[in-house]
Amino acid sequence: MWIVRAVCIEDLDALFELAQSATKGLTSLQLDKARLLDRVEQSTFAFSRTGMSPRGEPYVLVLVNTETDELVGTSTVYAKTGGYQPLYAYRRVESEHRSELLGVSQHRERLDLERIHDGPTEIGSLFLRGIYRGEGRGRWLSLARFALISMLPHRFADRVIAQMRGRAKADGNVPFWDAVAGRFIPVDFATADAMSTISKQFIEEMMPHHPIYLDLLARNIREGIGQVHEETEPAVALLEAEGFTGTDLFDIFDAGPVLSTETTAIKAVQRTRSVTVGRVVDQLGADATRVMVASSAGGFTSVLTEVQLTGDAVDLVQQDARQLQIEGGSECVLMPLKSTH
Repeated sequence: MWIVRAVCIEDLDALFELAQSATKGLTSLQLDKARLLDRVEQSTFAFSRTGMSPRGEPYVLVLVNTETDELVGTSTVYAKTGGYQPLYAYRRVESEHRSELLGVSQHRERLDLERIHDGPTEIGSLFLRGIYRGEGRGRWLSLARFALISMLPHRFADRVIAQMRGRAKADGNVPFWDAVAGRFIPVDFATADAMSTISKQFIEEMMPHHPIYLDLLARNIREGIGQVHEETEPAVALLEAEGFTGTDLFDIFDAGPVLSTETTAIKAVQRTRSVTVGRVVDQLGADATRVMVASSAGGFTSVLTEVQLTGDAVDLVQQDARQLQIEGGSECVLMPLKSTH
């Protein structure tokens, strides 16, 4: 049986092994074991805290086979960007310039370095082993984050962003990095991007504070701004279907787009609702509906299963109830993985 649940300290070795198998471009997972432990500990604290206000901690989820204890996927919600270190992004700015003397005008575009101190919630670090993709697992792992946000709305900001992976070559080189940021930060892209998940101080120290005018960049670099890696296209499609849209912000390292929407406008949040457990049965009827059901067991636990709905009451099988640690009369939430309209 599969579940998506909150990470725990005992998952460290398996999560580290999973991270090592991630593609080179997924740098938000490319942490050494000590730093990964720090992230897991922060997540464990986040799920256990009782405070109401959003803070900058990560909520890490993992996809686990309960029969084999194999951990095959992960995704994360970062409760609030900015905080003690700002969120850095490039904002595309357009301007018009005209010289009466020369009788010419020019449309210009530039990238301004933005420092966002009181930022939105961010979703990221989504990875699922290739052999387990399909049967709705990737969508489940992604959308479980919105079920979590629905269950703990006071812990998250009123806007959610997703920084999507930008274009890269087959050999792993990132054209925008080579043309812009790599000129000022003399390390490789993977090192800089991974380190930025730990501390962003080096960005303030090394990146130029003046605008980058696009006319000074090669055409292929300009055209690549806001484009995504081919492996990221399904994730973009999923988020756009859930109500996310593009912005004028871009990642400072690979120029990937930043998608955004108001938290309450996310369709997955809108179709997540609280229900009461009616019956726990051995077998459901023929009119069962496939949904994600989540409870607060262990901080967060969810199953992708079939249930029977009667108003705001849900009947589910014993195996699911046992994993979710719920019984008749318990409260839980459910979410159809796809919108019905």
